[in-house]
Order: sequence, then structure tokens, then C-alpha cells
Amino acid sequence: MSRFFPLSDGDRREMLRKIGADSIQSIFSSIPEGDQFTGTLNIPHYSELELLRFFRELADSNTPARSFAGAGVYAHYVPAAVDSLSSRQEFLTAYTPYQPEISQGTLQAIFEYQTYMCALTGMEVSNASMYDGATAFAEAILMAKRVGKKKNTVLISDAIHPHYRKVAERYLENLGIQTVNVPTRNYKMDLDALNTALENEDIFAVAAGYPNFFGVVEPLDEISAAVREKAAKAMLISVTTEALSFGLLPPPGEFGVDIACGEAQSFGNYPGFGGPLLGFLTTKQKRVRNMPGRVVGQTTDEDGKTGYVLTLSAREQHIRREKATSNICSNQGWCMLRAVMYLALLGKTGVRELAELNHRLAETAKAAISKTKKFEVVPGTTFNEFVVRSDVNLEDFVEYAVTHGIFPGVRLSKFGLAPDEMLVTLTEMNTVEDIHRLVDLMEAVK
Repeated sequence: MSRFFPLSDGDRREMLRKIGADSIQSIFSSIPEGDQFTGTLNIPHYSELELLRFFRELADSNTPARSFAGAGVYAHYVPAAVDSLSSRQEFLTAYTPYQPEISQGTLQAIFEYQTYMCALTGMEVSNASMYDGATAFAEAILMAKRVGKKKNTVLISDAIHPHYRKVAERYLENLGIQTVNVPTRNYKMDLDALNTALENEDIFAVAAGYPNFFGVVEPLDEISAAVREKAAKAMLISVTTEALSFGLLPPPGEFGVDIACGEAQSFGNYPGFGGPLLGFLTTKQKRVRNMPGRVVGQTTDEDGKTGYVLTLSAREQHIRREKATSNICSNQGWCMLRAVMYLALLGKTGVRELAELNHRLAETAKAAISKTKKFEVVPGTTFNEFVVRSDVNLEDFVEYAVTHGIFPGVRLSKFGLAPDEMLVTLTEMNTVEDIHRLVDLMEAVK
């Protein structure tokens, strides 16, 4: 890519002349003076060498540690090919395809992504990705509302990620949609409470985690049966934070789920500092016109050659606002592209093997932690993360472990939940030696 060259004073004068402005300040005249910043930013000036030195010193202040953190964002190994290929100029600078006839590469990548997500979730159609798992969940509820027009209540499991629930609540609070939280029992949706809540005839959707926030694999078959028996027209939504679990678990589509949504960051995207993320949303073919975002389809041109088109793009930028299914204006194009490259490199067998490795490491850790005196593993069927409970002050324990090179997990108190519980996550980035080190620290802490 070309280097960035800053504007000269002459460039700025010519640009101002072109738009008929006297000065840069005059461009902001519509903003009340009291709301304008008039001070000095006092940004220090660095030479290139000084700037590099500054960032190296900043990086050196980090404490390197083996991490057992998850809770919605996961550290997986990203093959070097994904970084190399996705950093090519034509990929990295590409924008969303407003002119499909000249965006065949982007459209093909989206089509491949849709194909992968349908295969993983067992659903029939996928959109072209969404911002993240939280907004995908909120949009799934709005989609279900469009189907169940006359009904106004959604049941949401308390075992869904707290951040997802909070985002959904913000989406819905001014739309008059009623949300009813279904409590948990043994860290999964309480089926008795669900059956009681389903007596309400105003329900248009039911949302359950799979796996849920606590890492537990919900019995989607039982949840689906309850919904179909008592609220046959309600849409069942599955919500997933760790999409790699689909490499091992039966896909949600096998249980009659109407919308499968969640987070696909695990596929070829780094945790970063919590992003960028990659939301997914899949559904059944008969519901495709209620789906938010856009859908790419495959066709042939007049010469019989394969081509790709925006089959559906029911959003505000394409149609009248009142007809739009979403105000989300973009897909996560580059994150989606990385996911496509990652899944293509692994293939069906590779995804399965990686999922099995994650599960095997988690089970090894659960068995080892269960033998400690101060920590206990909460029982349940899990994929690659699980809840640990302890009488030890977990905030102090995390600080203690970090000083010894281990970040042991995510305290549930960060989400307003139990202060004596922690979510521990295992991926292929962890080793058996890491597990032994974690257990030794659990044994040694006072």
C-alpha cells in the first residue's frame, strides 16, 4: 500500500476555496460555541525513532501471561496464511459492494462465508455477517418480532451472555417490546420456569444459549419441544459465543431452531482488546425476507459463467426506511474474509479436530482442578469453558496468578454475578503444562 502523505498548507487552502469556506473553523460554525473545543490538545511531537521507542517501552510494560480467559472472546491460533492473504491491498482496502458487477471477489467471499455458517449451524440461509454477537442477538429478536407481528413478549434465558442481554434490552426498551427473563437452574435454563413462562399467549420468541455463557451445553431438544408444545408459533433463537463448538456439538438446526446467531470471532480473528468481532445470523429459507442485513446469491451471466449478486439487501440504504429490516449499514467484511480463509484452511476435518482438542483440554483441566482442595468445578456438560467456585478471594487470586505468569480466568463478579465463581476457558493455545501450572497456583494460594 502507498505511504500516507499529509496535506500542505497550500492543499488546505485549495480545498477550502473549492467548498467556499473561509477557514477550517468556519466549517464547524453550525456547532454551538459552547460545545466546541477551543483549547490546545498538547499532543507531544516525536521523531520516527522516538515514536518507535515510546511504543516499545509501552509494550514492555505488559505482563506476559498464559491466559485461561474466554467469556465471549477467545484466543485461537490464527495461521500465518490468514494474516498474509487478508492483508493484501485488494482485500484490506475493499469496501462493501455497492456496485456488485465490479465486486465479484468480495461477493464470492461473502457467499462462501454464508455457505460455511449454514453448514456449521445446520440452517438454510445466512446473512453477510453482523457487527458482533451482541448486536446479532438483538437483531434476531427484532427479526422474530417481524414474524410474530401481533405478539409482544420475548423470553430470554438468564444464561445468555450478560452483555448480549444488555445490548438487546437497549434495542428493545423504546420499541415497547416486553422482555421476560427465564432464570437458571444448575447454570442452564430452568425448564420448569420456561414452561410456566410459556403460558403467556403473547410470546413471539424464546432465546437460549448454546453453549450458554457459563459454557454449559443447553438441552436444545427439550427447550424446543417445550416451545413447540406451548407456543407453537414462537420463534426459537439459539445464541452462541463460541462458534467453534459447532465443530463438535450437533448444530442448532437439528433441534428445530428458527434463528441461530452469535459470535464467530474464533474463526481467524484475534481477541485484540475485545474486538473487532464478527456476528453471525442464520435462519430458515422461509424467513429470509425477514432477515437483517444482506444476502449474496450465486447465479450465471449471459455467457453461462458463474457470478455473484446481492440477492437481498433490505436495509435503509437500499429501500425506504419503513420497509427496512435493519438499520445496520455494513457487514464485518474484513473479519468475515478472515473467517472464510481460516475455515477454508482447516476444512471440515480440521474444524472437527480442533474442536475435539479444545474439548479434550477443557476436560483435562476440569479433572485436575476437581482434585484441588480450594477450588471446585461446577458440574455440567461443557465444550471448552466451565465455571469454577472457590472460597478463596478470587480477585486476590487473579492478581497472585498473574504475577506467576498465568491469567486464570474471568471472574463472574465482573458481570454482576457470583463473586466466588470464575469462568475458565481452554483452547489450543493452552498446553497440559499450562494446566499443571494453574493447578499448582490453585493449590498454593492462601
